[in-house]
Amino acid sequence: MAGSKEERITRRELLKSGAAAALGLAGLVADTGTASGAHGQKERRAVSSNNSTGGKPNFVFILLDDLGWRDIGCYGSEFYETPNLDRLAAEGMRFTDAYAACPVCSPTRASIMSGKYPAAVGVTDWIGAHTKGKLIDAPYIDHLPLEEKSLARALKEGGYATWHVGKWHLGNRPYYPENHGFDVNVGGCRWGYPPNGYFSPWRIETLEDGPEGEYLTDRLTDEAIRLIRGSDAPFFLHLCYYAVHTPIQGKPEYVERFAGKAAEMGLDKLDTFAEGPFFPCEHKKDRRIRRRLIQSDPAYAAMVQSVDENVGRLLQAISDAGQADNTVVVFTSDNGGLATAEGSPTSNRPLSEGKGWMYEGGTREPLMVKWPGVTTPGSVCPVPVTSPDFYPTMLEAAGLDPIPEQHRDGVSLVPLLKGGDRLDREAIYWHYPHYGNQGGTPGSSLRAGDYKLIEFFEDGRMELYNLRDDIGEERDLAAAQPALAQKLHKMLVSWRTEVEAKMPEPNPDYVPWR
Repeated sequence: MAGSKEERITRRELLKSGAAAALGLAGLVADTGTASGAHGQKERRAVSSNNSTGGKPNFVFILLDDLGWRDIGCYGSEFYETPNLDRLAAEGMRFTDAYAACPVCSPTRASIMSGKYPAAVGVTDWIGAHTKGKLIDAPYIDHLPLEEKSLARALKEGGYATWHVGKWHLGNRPYYPENHGFDVNVGGCRWGYPPNGYFSPWRIETLEDGPEGEYLTDRLTDEAIRLIRGSDAPFFLHLCYYAVHTPIQGKPEYVERFAGKAAEMGLDKLDTFAEGPFFPCEHKKDRRIRRRLIQSDPAYAAMVQSVDENVGRLLQAISDAGQADNTVVVFTSDNGGLATAEGSPTSNRPLSEGKGWMYEGGTREPLMVKWPGVTTPGSVCPVPVTSPDFYPTMLEAAGLDPIPEQHRDGVSLVPLLKGGDRLDREAIYWHYPHYGNQGGTPGSSLRAGDYKLIEFFEDGRMELYNLRDDIGEERDLAAAQPALAQKLHKMLVSWRTEVEAKMPEPNPDYVPWR
């Protein structure tokens, strides 16, 4: 039968076929427990070079959309080119085990703004999604509630100018950034992607169209730079590029160059995709999962290059404004790279799967933090961290009082940024009771130390992995270590009860289609 051979290609077999690539990245899988280049050093104070901010550091929080853990040179990419991001890592701290709070966008964004896990906020899927398969996905809130005291509102009350530039995707107009504590909103609306593409006219309601053909990533950076140049107060810039979300559109000259690079590297002669099983969600039941095996898409590479160039422009503007030594820069992404559907433009290997999945490829993210005078240049931190942590981190860095009743799921990263080697936290949790558009099924998971447990709701099965030894989640240890699996599952169930997590229900109309 056609396709039967491909059906037998399992996720783990695909990962094993990439063993050579994984070995090349072995140096990125650091031991948990210490931050290299920082441990044992004396605590240092932030340096302020601009008295106009009153000694408070500025915050530039750069959030990418769908950028994968391995999509940057310093995280192992050999195809994409990111010299400015690599320089940011060299000048600050790079986290190897940083996580988004969800494998899709809106929940992670709500988590950053609230300091809570998505299940605690009630935003557990990308806003606008509704899916079913064997199960009917759980209900979720379609906006960031105004009752949540956002990170922007907290910083604004602490004397900060607050600016949002780019993607928002946390509800309709009553819940736009200006209603969540931002003084300025440029480009933030209900859209999760640019509806008319990356070249003007974009038709984004909160961003005036530019000259025909203007590239959206360039324009958003121009707007951010304009705000920085006009500021004389401490500021919080929440710069959320729409890139690298679909549609995959890069500047033509960059696409052409990367097509040539792919040919020079011989990537055009390698197997690019592996056909997987049919999707488990009803709306895609006639289509198959398509896993990308290598990074070689010229258009995606072009988008990454534009992001990198614009981060470089932004950092230069901060320096030109005399604010470089008084600005904390954070760079991360909202979920894993798109690797199994919708064109599958990137590969997260050696991580398993990608956006929309409970595996590492869906939630492990690049994270770099540069805090002049505090972070040790070139340091690497292997301690697991997650999206809710940014809220208490920035409050502490700003010298503001914590709001524990708000950011109840976050832990300040300041001790790590100052060279510490651990956080006071037992585990990190995820709850995604939905079918991803990319092939994932509803589930919950946790990471405690080196171990990760995933519970899948369709059949109740549990998978257990030791991420220190098995970053690709190839060897399920649930049967070999049942006591540990049960202990972690008990923790997971207790946490779900505590946050009143919504669960999917059986689909009474479900008839297996394959």
